[in-house]
Amino acid sequence: MAKKSMVQREEKRKKLINKYKIKREIIKSSIKIINNFEEHIKLQEQLQKLPRNSLACRGRNRCWMTGRSRGFYRDFGLSRHVFRQMSHDCLLPGIRKSSW
Repeated sequence: MAKKSMVQREEKRKKLINKYKIKREIIKSSIKIINNFEEHIKLQEQLQKLPRNSLACRGRNRCWMTGRSRGFYRDFGLSRHVFRQMSHDCLLPGIRKSSW
C-alpha cells in the first residue's frame, strides 16, 4: 500500500494536468506558427510560468486499488501483485494462468 500523501500528490497533479492542458496546447501551437523571435521568447516565458506539475510527463500511473506505482499494468490499472491475486480469484474475465 502506498503512502496516502503520495496518492494525494498524484491526484493533485492529475487535476493540474487537466486544468492547464488546453492552455499549454494553445501556447505550443502558437510557438510553432510564429516566426518572430521576440514573440517566440514571450510565448516561451508564458509556457515556463505554468506550474511544473501541470506537465503530462510528471504524472505517474498508480494501481487504483493499492496506489502502488511500480509493476503497473496499463490495460487493467492494477499493480502486478493485485493483478495476480485477482486473476487467481477469477475476478478478471479472460485471464488464465499459463502453463506449457
